[in-house]
Amino acid sequence: MEHSTIGRDTPQVTARDKVLGRAIYGGDLKMPGMLHLKVIRSPYAHARIVRIETEAARALPGVHLVLTGEDTPTRLSGVAHKEHRILATGKVRFIGEEVVAVAAVDEDTAREAIDCIQIEYEELPAVLNPDHALLPGTIEVHHGSGNIAHEYDIVRGDVDAAFETAVAVYEQTYETHSQYPGYLEPMATVAWQGADGRLSVWTPTQTPFLQRMRFAEALDRPASTIRVVQATTGGGFGGKTVEECNSLICAWVATKTRRPVRFLNSRLDDFQGARASVPERIWLKMGVDRNGVIVAKDVRIIAECGAYAGLAPEVLQVSVMRSDNMHGTLKNVRANAKLVYTNCPPRGAFRGFGGPQMTFCVNSHLDVLADMIGMDPIDLHLRNAVKAGDVTVHGFEVGSSGLSDCLKQIRDETGWDAKRARNKGTGIRRRGIGMGAAIHVSGNRSMGDWDGSTVTLKMSEDGRVHLFTGEADMGQGAYTMLAQICSHELAIPLSHVTVMPPDTDTAPYGLGSIASRVTMIAGPAAIKASREMLAKLMSVASGKLNVPVDGLQFADGRIFAGNAGTSDVEGKGFSYAELARIYIYRQGGEGLQVTATHDPSTVMASSSQYGNVAPAYSFAAQAVEVEVDMETGKVIVVDTFVSDDCGKALNPLAVHGQSCGAVAQSIGWTLYEHLQYQNCQLLNGNFADYTMPTSDSLPDIRSGIVESNDPNGPYGAKGASETAIVPGAGAIANAVFDAVGVRINSLPITPEKVLAALAALTKAQFAKVES
Repeated sequence: MEHSTIGRDTPQVTARDKVLGRAIYGGDLKMPGMLHLKVIRSPYAHARIVRIETEAARALPGVHLVLTGEDTPTRLSGVAHKEHRILATGKVRFIGEEVVAVAAVDEDTAREAIDCIQIEYEELPAVLNPDHALLPGTIEVHHGSGNIAHEYDIVRGDVDAAFETAVAVYEQTYETHSQYPGYLEPMATVAWQGADGRLSVWTPTQTPFLQRMRFAEALDRPASTIRVVQATTGGGFGGKTVEECNSLICAWVATKTRRPVRFLNSRLDDFQGARASVPERIWLKMGVDRNGVIVAKDVRIIAECGAYAGLAPEVLQVSVMRSDNMHGTLKNVRANAKLVYTNCPPRGAFRGFGGPQMTFCVNSHLDVLADMIGMDPIDLHLRNAVKAGDVTVHGFEVGSSGLSDCLKQIRDETGWDAKRARNKGTGIRRRGIGMGAAIHVSGNRSMGDWDGSTVTLKMSEDGRVHLFTGEADMGQGAYTMLAQICSHELAIPLSHVTVMPPDTDTAPYGLGSIASRVTMIAGPAAIKASREMLAKLMSVASGKLNVPVDGLQFADGRIFAGNAGTSDVEGKGFSYAELARIYIYRQGGEGLQVTATHDPSTVMASSSQYGNVAPAYSFAAQAVEVEVDMETGKVIVVDTFVSDDCGKALNPLAVHGQSCGAVAQSIGWTLYEHLQYQNCQLLNGNFADYTMPTSDSLPDIRSGIVESNDPNGPYGAKGASETAIVPGAGAIANAVFDAVGVRINSLPITPEKVLAALAALTKAQFAKVES
């Protein structure tokens, strides 16, 4: 079909509005009588709220409402741990927690009102870090918790016996840190409650229906009385799921003002209110046999969720066990992981969702083990790479695996063998090359026993189609993918398909853009819906042409008898527009509309975290070449190539864009970005002090695609948004070691750490010579 874009580079269907400045983001929406919302955030990590004086603020002209935690519903909300009020009540648990909300006629008045409010706190001892949290006698962040939010214990096989068979065993402790989502658009919400009492919320969210569920719980009202519309979303990376509080507070205030309310985060607000990635300290022990087969893995993790658990338990679950599943040979695993409360800001979902933390450790570890047995790291990964048809140690049923091909691709594209063999030299600047590999899910049956998606198609009388979905496009190209599928199945131009932004009043239910699920789950639903619509069109055409359905053909928005070369001459065909009108204007007719759902045959993981939770698994491998300055310790990435197994690239342009963006974020996490805290106080909550990678610090990022053609995916496709962020940290750490012989096990890899490691190496070498 000449109009099909499947497998072709296709610009995003939302691109024109964005580049022309016509896209409507949350901060752009204005309504008559709209009020502006500001909040007061806690200056203390842990304190009792003694008194809040709001009279002066309420008396200011233009101030419509001042709300405290005592005004909010008493019902606690949260993802799994119900522990959060809309505004802090009784006491505050982190610096930046929202305490008072003010709604006024403009932002200046709201700020002036905030300055008039006096809050008296009684400061309490703060839980500063996970080690402090677990000390006997430490004050509890949440009463009765023992400062442990969640714990995992997993045992598979006989780990101790397996270690006895290893010829090389290595153990090490690693430290990973928090990364801010760094989206271009800070959170911005507009909410209003109409005269009928229904609440409407316009917000940039990755998960409209899950957000509605959260509003219903926190506001203690029926979900059907709440409408959530996804505004154009300027990036999410996990930070715009169900944990952020901007939209929740705005929704609550709107129910009290009976006027539209806008809450626009400043960048500092966003740094303080966003859920950064979960920091973890990981002790890891692994062993291999003489052939490089991984025989056992033992891991202990202490992770920090901050003041509230949110999605952090689910993030930690990924760190605990997902990376094991890229090794088809691994049969013996033991893991213990604790998620710890502190009085630091809450942590939660971030792109890769716990994968980068553990995979940094595993890729660093395997590099050491490969050296210990005299094997090239890529060869060791190849020896253990999971293959299609494998059932992994945790019950993942792998329908497709391009991991081995990814590994071979990075070897070829980077000249790996020659660069590994070259002389490192004795100059000031030395180069090294390293690699890493990764696994990620495409879908994940974890939020109740449903991981489905529903798509509704409506054909207008002109033969064009509107597609309704509950899934979200946050810039990754979900709408484009769905439009491509519909266009392909119906043989109509891409421009004849309009994907509607999710609106919980009109869209079918969906879980949203999480776990790289939209292509894998919504894609098949779109195929089913398109084929059902085509079947209805064929049925109408069959009756009008007096030709059996199997004697009809379709192309270019037409259905005809015989072949395309004769249909128009003989008049034996109808356009979709004609058929859509016929479908309506007949006895018992109706508008042409179909709905289809796809829910894959996956399972909820057992209490021991065993089960095939996803319909497909994506893989990636990355090679990185770095240059290390021996005098300054500075590490520069000079070349990188990432290979992404996405099943089938429905839109190679989008896949490359996602892969390269993921690599940029990975480089930022590994070398530059670091949320700095002192006594739980964020010190660098702005883009001047929080160092994200710029074009000057990034190489020309190269990416390749491996098409493993998954049997469960649409046309063989699977997720391509997250896997490429996962292997980068280990690859960079390994490259640093290859260049200068020091291994940095604590992220980020800063010049100070490199210089300290080089000094320690020199001291050890001198000591060895003297002995």
